[in-house]
Amino acid sequence: MNKFNERLRELRENKNLTQAQLAKELLIDQRSLSFYEIGKYEPNLDTLKKISIFFNVSSDYLLCLTNDPTPYHRI
Repeated sequence: MNKFNERLRELRENKNLTQAQLAKELLIDQRSLSFYEIGKYEPNLDTLKKISIFFNVSSDYLLCLTNDPTPYHRI
């Protein structure tokens, strides 16, 4: 696994969430989330931050820059 879309789908499925449920939690359109998961689009920075906070993982993990999901300390 080395793509944002795969990591996002894995995180969502591990929480047993549908795309509709996650989209509602993130306050985004389900279609956008679907496009993120199939790799058609990538989220903007604000959405990436929401995803990172929701799943309690670092943005580097979401972007596959590391395999360590531990988030950085937030100030």
